Amino acid sequence: MSTRGAVWVAWGVAAVVAIVHFAVATQYGAFRNELYFIICGRHPAFGYVDQPPLVPLLAALTQSAGINLWLLRLPAVLAAAFLVPVTVMLAQLLGATTRGAWLAAVAAASATLVTAMTATLSTATFEPIAFTLIAYFIARGLLLEERRAFLWAGAIAGLAFEARYGAFFWALWLALGLALAGPRAPLRSREFWFGALIFAALALPNVIWQAVHGFPFIELVRNDNSGNFTGTPLYFVTDQILSVNMLLAPLWIAGIVAPFTSRRLGAFRFLPIAFVAMAIFILVTHGKSYYLAGAYPTLFALGAAACTRVPRWLVAVWAVLIAANGAVSLPLVLPVLPPDRLQAMMDNMHPRPRPVEAAGIGAPLMQMLSDEFGWQGLARAVEDAYGALPQADRAKAAIFASNYGEAAAIDYYGYGLPPALSGNNNYYLWGPRGYDGSVLLAVNADPAQWSKICDSARVVATFGSSRYAMPYERNRPIVLCRGMHPPLPQLWPAFKHYGIENLGRPTFQMR
Repeated sequence: MSTRGAVWVAWGVAAVVAIVHFAVATQYGAFRNELYFIICGRHPAFGYVDQPPLVPLLAALTQSAGINLWLLRLPAVLAAAFLVPVTVMLAQLLGATTRGAWLAAVAAASATLVTAMTATLSTATFEPIAFTLIAYFIARGLLLEERRAFLWAGAIAGLAFEARYGAFFWALWLALGLALAGPRAPLRSREFWFGALIFAALALPNVIWQAVHGFPFIELVRNDNSGNFTGTPLYFVTDQILSVNMLLAPLWIAGIVAPFTSRRLGAFRFLPIAFVAMAIFILVTHGKSYYLAGAYPTLFALGAAACTRVPRWLVAVWAVLIAANGAVSLPLVLPVLPPDRLQAMMDNMHPRPRPVEAAGIGAPLMQMLSDEFGWQGLARAVEDAYGALPQADRAKAAIFASNYGEAAAIDYYGYGLPPALSGNNNYYLWGPRGYDGSVLLAVNADPAQWSKICDSARVVATFGSSRYAMPYERNRPIVLCRGMHPPLPQLWPAFKHYGIENLGRPTFQMR
């Protein structure tokens, strides 16, 4: 098959990926973080406590004409589909034959951990395609001596940084790989450093925002990383092999090894060095296992370039098995099955998939999928509790949620409600919004705790009837607080919590 034929293969596989994502995009509901991104994006800023601005602004833009889950997921679907031809482009640039192009396309489409990044619109959604493009343009600058390619690499890294901070580390490890293993010519190139300046210019607005606000993201990371199940190095590697698609392990391992054993690929040693450095960094800092997902397509391309002598029949069989294994794992990351069938499937798995963080313990489905249930029901329950208040109380009643997911669901799905309050993440920065706490509905609250700061605190409703929602969002109380003391503006600092959802922790800490 010609190079043109390989391109058609890439786009054909990409079309299949897009069709599958589109077909299931609205099967469940909006993910907790997607709701939060939409609300953050409706408060435009150069940054937020827990992420840069690009994804929130994009999420809000997709909902500018009203609630539409399909449009919300559209950017993620496009990122998943375009990753396939981008991976093939990199593989061919590195020297992959047609059979290598096939492997690269199937790998990009069938890597379960990578697919999970594009199942919803998240800050990690664009990392696989962005990381691969950065590697592609650096490799292009090396091979074809197109120095302008370094400018493109810097621009893409800067845009990716405004979606998620992982782009900084990927770019850093790539530069480290060039410095350690060469070729070092790019480091002496004017365009390479201009590319670095482009990256810095694009990243600077968010860095300034973080600095002005006291670098809240660093505080959040310190709070969160202790709850990640990163594990030992052996566990981490084993988990990566199983999570990515174990039949792809020979391909990406070949991508790590081949540049050090093949003269033809020796110029690309900086790519596996960057990958390994990224993995070690995640392990040492107790990051989540999916933080490495964005780097895999680069290794798929490099591994595909190393497979020039693998017989065609073996490549064909291998590609079919990879795709089949990816299809079997697909329900764990995409809403392919009805929730009852997925729950039954997971209950019969031995061992059952382990959550990546403490927040996922007890999820009836995979954590990401369970967090797509219950949000509209929460908004309806709050509407009913708010509507049951006397009219005089409704005029001054505040609605306080224990975490950003609940607050965002109330703001997104609620009708006729005041804006929700919360001390969690960016909601804390938005403050009490003029409410004094004289009348307050506290969502997912402990009445015994709230009675310490309220003249009266009693349960007036419950929410969380969906059996597929997270445990800490099922059958939870809504508490009516009257006469908060001291008033809410004075008490507000006690509600501050930067990190994942409260998960049963106190809603506030008196200091």
